[in-house]
Amino acid sequence: MHQQKGKKIFIYLFFMILVGSINNIELHNYKILEIRNIDISGLNNLENSEIKKKIKNLNLKNILLLNRFELSQIIDSNPLVQNYEVVKIYPSSIDIKIIKTKLLAKLNKDGKILYIGSNGKFSENNFSKKSLPFIFGNPHNKDFLNLKNKIAESKFSYDEFENFYFFPSGRWDLELKNNILIKLPENKINDSLDYAFDFMRNNNIYDFRVIDLRVKNQIILND
Repeated sequence: MHQQKGKKIFIYLFFMILVGSINNIELHNYKILEIRNIDISGLNNLENSEIKKKIKNLNLKNILLLNRFELSQIIDSNPLVQNYEVVKIYPSSIDIKIIKTKLLAKLNKDGKILYIGSNGKFSENNFSKKSLPFIFGNPHNKDFLNLKNKIAESKFSYDEFENFYFFPSGRWDLELKNNILIKLPENKINDSLDYAFDFMRNNNIYDFRVIDLRVKNQIILND
């Protein structure tokens, strides 16, 4: 804490001396404050370079007058960005650290395979090394993220699922990697998932292929 305060005081003193020594030259034209270096990390080299190029096109002049809104628009436009931090390094550098989104599933959208990340954005870039479940139907990204959160809160692991089937009513069917299909109701998804989990644990899962939980307080099995 004392080191941070000391650093800030040093910076303030530096600029007070700097401003006091300038005669008839506006601060935003002073070369020592011109942004000369932009470091970006977190994505691959090509993606980092593309973001850097767009930022340079802003024609940034002064580190003190950095427009964070314009900067955020450029970084957020990349669907692979989950989160990021922009750090000013005085007098002439900015460091952008990006946290990459985690790919969750894939789907066919308008004849093209897209990948949905944990940030809720769709991307054509598949950088995941593991097999991803497929989404059938046409859900909004918030519909799927809500389902993902419900699974995370349940006794199931997300990695146990192979496919997700979305219906216009907003209801989901979930297919496990062992080929068992769970038909969920529109409401109380958490309770239904836990009920299916407990039922499978206490019964021979090879005796059935469908667990239908759409009717309240009932379970319908099909082989």
